[in-house]
Amino acid sequence: ATSTRRAHPTTTTAQPTGDAKPADATVEVNTMKFAPAELTIKAGDTVTWHFKDKAPHTVQGIGDKAMGLNSPIIDKGDWSYTFTVPGTFRYLCSLHPEMRGTITVQ
Repeated sequence: ATSTRRAHPTTTTAQPTGDAKPADATVEVNTMKFAPAELTIKAGDTVTWHFKDKAPHTVQGIGDKAMGLNSPIIDKGDWSYTFTVPGTFRYLCSLHPEMRGTITVQ
């Protein structure tokens, strides 16, 4: 008998979201910027950052309120985070600190 191993796809999610849920909003990470740089969503919404730049990037929260925002270094692909608490969450790319964004959760 032979066995076949299949690679399991890996998805990094900051908080478990139960069943796979499509993103409520998407931030494109390309040409050394987050677009849109400012985004307003509702509590419970999921934001997905879509990385398609030539350089690797991260999503790193700024300040105590945004400490849960902490992606790994990503070259290509997606990283998602579900915002459950209202407030303003500032973030940057830890590799390129001039890249900054803000998520406002209502």
